[in-house]
Amino acid sequence: MSFPRLAAVIAATAGLLFASSTLAATTDAAAAFKVDVTGNPAGAPMILIPGLASSGAVWDGTVKRYCGARRCHVLTLAGFAGVPAIDTPLVATAEQQLSDYIAANKLQQPVIVGHSLGGFLALKLAADHPDQVGRLVIVDSLPALAATQMPSITAAQMKEMADSIRTRMLGMDTASYQAGQLQTLHTMISGEDDVQRALAWGRQSDRTTVANAMAELMGQDLRQDVARIKAPTLVLGSWIAYRQYGKKEDFQQNYQAQYRQLAGVRIELADNARHFIMLDDPDWMYDRIDQFLK
Repeated sequence: MSFPRLAAVIAATAGLLFASSTLAATTDAAAAFKVDVTGNPAGAPMILIPGLASSGAVWDGTVKRYCGARRCHVLTLAGFAGVPAIDTPLVATAEQQLSDYIAANKLQQPVIVGHSLGGFLALKLAADHPDQVGRLVIVDSLPALAATQMPSITAAQMKEMADSIRTRMLGMDTASYQAGQLQTLHTMISGEDDVQRALAWGRQSDRTTVANAMAELMGQDLRQDVARIKAPTLVLGSWIAYRQYGKKEDFQQNYQAQYRQLAGVRIELADNARHFIMLDDPDWMYDRIDQFLK
């Protein structure tokens, strides 16, 4: 399969073609994320990171579940869902600022929950700052998205794929962007109300930020880096939306291969949830997280 075609397949199946309006970065937009803090001030800390073009509101149900006793810090990344964009690479900048935020607020061994791009950011933080993270919950994210269909992909090939996706996303006209968004969201989310919420977040996101963040994600390979992670890690994946590409066992093996270097990782795949597991089957997700946190 050619790189442009493969890149298009990955972008579509990962739910990355969001329609968006263009939001200009403002002079006071240096922050790589906005944080909403809730819950018990004396409670154990939990940090929740949404995915590409998503709002922190995607975690509203999770916050209700865990943030009575816990102190929760819910992020919305810069350039997404109306938060002002920044000029520097989003993933790298957010990682460093999140490490600084944990230190400045004296958050002791927080549980970090990340979805999709947010899960990748959580993995990178835990690998580069292993002593800052208590436990990790990764919701449908992989250390090397570009390697899902090409496990032996090289760094140069990853860069080529990342550049291709960025160019494709930035080159689409608004009508084409919007034509694909509902189809994409319906592969990611089962409920129509939730599809419409995600649609609104995408339309409030900065297209350049989305494209550049996608290129950051596609251009990096953390499969070896995750060996540095000290935090116990739970990975919750989805496969039903992509069943045309293989059986559940195939996806399980793919997840296990990507996380092979992460000692003690626990991987479970949902049977009734698409990419947004926290929206499609929250009870299944909560059950796994409850067991993990005990």
